[in-house]
Amino acid sequence: MLLGGKKVFTRLAQEHRDFVRDLVMNLQALAIVLEKRGYMASCYTCGGKMNSGSFMVSLGENHLIRFLVSDYGITWTEMRDDRELMKLEGAEAISQLQELANLVKYKIEPENSENPVDSQVISQLPAI
Repeated sequence: MLLGGKKVFTRLAQEHRDFVRDLVMNLQALAIVLEKRGYMASCYTCGGKMNSGSFMVSLGENHLIRFLVSDYGITWTEMRDDRELMKLEGAEAISQLQELANLVKYKIEPENSENPVDSQVISQLPAI
């Protein structure tokens, strides 16, 4: 099983590592932008290889989103009042992350401002 002179599975493993690294870099950028917009957000990585990351953002009082990415998988968890509202994995988690990124694109303010944001608003935003 050779493709272009490389072993297929070796190539796919490297592409996956590159994908995870790219996703972690984008999470870091998203956390910085969200912080500048008034949200409490953070993104932490494990080690210098950026092969995993933990992203968290507070959308208001007791409304938290956590996005985890690693070689082992991708998970989106949304919580309110310490109760899990939604948990998604894989492509669905990444799609929901795009909805969160739309908050930045459309400059929606955090919940403690005059324009409250909640899950209904996030889910109604058009995909980019």
